[in-house]
Amino acid sequence: MKFFLDTANIDEIKQGVGWGLVDGVTTNPSLVAKEGVDFHARIKEICVLVNGSVSAEVTATDYDGMIKEGHVLAKLHPNVTVKVPLIPDGIRACRTFSQEGIKVNVTLCFSSSQALLAAKAGATYISPFVGRLDDVSQDGIQLVKEIVQIYKNYNFTTQVLAASLRHPMHVVQSALAGAHVGTMPIGVLKMLFNHPLTDIGLKKFLADWEKTKEQIQKK
Repeated sequence: MKFFLDTANIDEIKQGVGWGLVDGVTTNPSLVAKEGVDFHARIKEICVLVNGSVSAEVTATDYDGMIKEGHVLAKLHPNVTVKVPLIPDGIRACRTFSQEGIKVNVTLCFSSSQALLAAKAGATYISPFVGRLDDVSQDGIQLVKEIVQIYKNYNFTTQVLAASLRHPMHVVQSALAGAHVGTMPIGVLKMLFNHPLTDIGLKKFLADWEKTKEQIQKK
């Protein structure tokens, strides 16, 4: 499974890229607004740092507006994937962009039927929101499983991008469900490293090594 960071923060992206774990980035207007920077400039900055898909979201909700904004975003950098909402005009825009060779991430997916529409429209990615479904007592991971199965049934090339991942189990369960991508905040990525037995084991190994008075690097 590919790991995307859900952020517009340059320091967070540099850290994830430095670990060699980040395959792409997803952003949205809310994330960019938190940074207090120019939207276009920040997208370009991110694209330089990340050798992979960078989702940049339109703010228009009508077809013509989405097409205009999407063309502007797509010209910023070859890594840009235009993100559109899963509404009728968004699906129509997705079809147009896909026919033009522009990558599309269809976002705010909350049902299998919606995901089917996005795939038929040629979406590059579909983003089911796992955590937000859990918030309203629905099974977000079950939705990921359903979408993966439907896409396999018909050989759709649309990749399932599990979004709104709130904790490590969301990531693991999405991977088990067959999601192609998981996008997460830097905090969730950091938590994937953690296990108390790793910390205990490392502490013991270092203590035992200290007793030997040896050095791996000798002058």
